[in-house]
Amino acid sequence: MQGKIIKGIAGFYYVHNKELGVVECKAKGIFRKDGTKPLVGDDVEFDLVGSEAVTGNIIQIFPRKNEIIRPAVANIDQAVIVFSIMKPLPNLNLLDRFLIMMRKQKIPCIICFNKEDIASKDEMESLIRIYKNSGSKVLITSAAGKKGIDQLTAELYRKTSVLAGPSGVGKSSVINCLQQEVCMETGEISAKIDRGKHTTRHSQLIAIQDETYIMDTPGFSSLTLDEIEKDELAQYYPEFIPFETTCRFQGCSHIHEPVCGIKDAVNRCEISQERYDNYKQLYQELGEKRRY
Repeated sequence: MQGKIIKGIAGFYYVHNKELGVVECKAKGIFRKDGTKPLVGDDVEFDLVGSEAVTGNIIQIFPRKNEIIRPAVANIDQAVIVFSIMKPLPNLNLLDRFLIMMRKQKIPCIICFNKEDIASKDEMESLIRIYKNSGSKVLITSAAGKKGIDQLTAELYRKTSVLAGPSGVGKSSVINCLQQEVCMETGEISAKIDRGKHTTRHSQLIAIQDETYIMDTPGFSSLTLDEIEKDELAQYYPEFIPFETTCRFQGCSHIHEPVCGIKDAVNRCEISQERYDNYKQLYQELGEKRRY
C-alpha cells in the first residue's frame, strides 16, 4: 500500500491513502538505524497490520524532491504566503524574508493578499505594483467574501502546498474556504490524530482534492536568514537580474557604487522602491551578522 504522511506525533505517522483514508502507522526500526526520520509530506509504502483497526507499518520512504527544516516537511511543490492588505497592514520586509527563504530552497511561491473586502482599490493596486516582477504570482482574496478562492484553488490543484504567514492575516479563514469540499472529512482527522495539546504544535497536511494537499504552519512574527550571505542576496530578487549588466563593477552591492543598474532602475520606477529598501535593510543586517 502507498500513501502520504499527513501528520506525525510521538512516533506515530498518519498516512493518507485514497482507498483507506487515514492509517495510523509506526516506522520500521530500520529507519532509526540508518538515521532516516519520516517527515510530513513523505510518500511512503506501508503494510497493514492488526485485525480490529486499520493500522500499519511504514516499510519504505520514497525519494524526496525537497525538504524544509522549519517547518519540517518534505515534497513541497509550492508555498502560498498569506498577508492581509489591511488590519494588520502587511509587513513587506517580513514578506520578502519569506520569499527569499523559499527561493533559496527552490520552492515556487504564490503571494496571497487577503482581506480584499476591507481594502481600497489603491491599496490593492499598490501591492500588485510592488510585487508584479518579484518572480511570484500575486493573488487578491477575501476569505470573508469568498472572493479569489476559486483562483487560489485552481493554483493548488494536484500539488502539495504549504501556507505560511503571520498571525491575524486570515490564513485560517482562507484554509477553511479551501476545505469546503474536502476529500478527508475533518471528523475523521479528529478521531485519528487530534491529541489535545499536540494539535497546534505539529505540521499537518490536509487533503482537499485528489492529490491536492495543503499544510498550515504556525504564525511567524520574524524570520532570520541564517543560511544566506549578503553577497548572494541580490540573486533572490528576480527583478534585479535584467539590470545587473549595466552595473559598472563586478560584484556590485547595488548600494554604495556610483554606477549601478539596479539603482538606476529604481529611479525609473522599474524596480519598486519598497523592494529595494528592503534589500538594503537585509543586506546591512546580513553584513552585521557576519561581523559577530
